[in-house]
Amino acid sequence: MFRLLQRFLSCSVSLSKRYSEAYQLNNFDWRCFLLANIDDFQKLDVRVGKIIDIEDFPEARKPTYKLKIDFGKEIGVKNSSAQLVDLYTKEELGGKLVLGVVNLEPRQIGPFVSEVLTLGIPDDEHRCILVVPDKEAALGAKLY
Repeated sequence: MFRLLQRFLSCSVSLSKRYSEAYQLNNFDWRCFLLANIDDFQKLDVRVGKIIDIEDFPEARKPTYKLKIDFGKEIGVKNSSAQLVDLYTKEELGGKLVLGVVNLEPRQIGPFVSEVLTLGIPDDEHRCILVVPDKEAALGAKLY
């Protein structure tokens, strides 16, 4: 919290230097408040994993799969839920390499605990496209 307050204050000071006259809240440049530095990025532990098991998740509000992803010896097998039903069949997902954030707090999603965030980006219809390595990569390899 202290670090967040420091960042807010440093943004406010730098903004007041940029603008000679007083600015209103709607003119505030929130981008400087939301910028991440390299230390923030390095807190995220993004690893390569292989999907080894896929199950339907009928209890979820939106069409979702429960995934078991193997992140190699150091991290092990982790659970994740992902809204991939619209673009991927279970057969397509089996054995697929994906990227996941492995050091977030577990998240309770209905009766299921998701241990990692499987990374994806939205298509034009807001369906999830998985972020995947374009070449073979070792399980557990870290994004840098």
